[in-house]
Amino acid sequence: MDDNKYVRLSGIAYESLVNGPGLRRVLFAQGCKHNCTGCFNKDTHDFDGGRLENMDDLIEDILKNPMLKGVTFSGGDPFEQADKFQYIAKRLKKAGLNIWCYTGYKFEFILENMNMRKGWSDLINHIDIIVDGKFEQNNHDSSLKFKGSSNQRIINVKESLKYEKAKVLATA
Repeated sequence: MDDNKYVRLSGIAYESLVNGPGLRRVLFAQGCKHNCTGCFNKDTHDFDGGRLENMDDLIEDILKNPMLKGVTFSGGDPFEQADKFQYIAKRLKKAGLNIWCYTGYKFEFILENMNMRKGWSDLINHIDIIVDGKFEQNNHDSSLKFKGSSNQRIINVKESLKYEKAKVLATA
């Protein structure tokens, strides 16, 4: 098996309305180093868990659904497999889909390290919106839209890269 063609996922939400605007496909990355207290997705932390999925098959299946407005990468943490998720994001962006990504890493940390970590630069450059920061149980607020705790930020990536500073959206 050619490992370069596969991404390790914990699961897929085929049609979601809660992981970004519009009808979306959600790919849940397997593997996370953050271990946030109260994480709702602890089964995604083990880097050897989940299952391998062929990236081209995932992309083809996504593109078959004309109702989808975008794709969201969640987790686990997609930045732990950035080289895989950038491949998917690049193809989906080319097809006109909107890309959101959830990560426990702060946007500033990604900027500082994007040229030193495999796939980070390509991934960040193909994401429209990033929701950054670890989930913090003491800041949990179920009334928040598209994020789990008040410390997390919803960031316009294109504007942020242009100014090399996080451009936080008041609302998504």
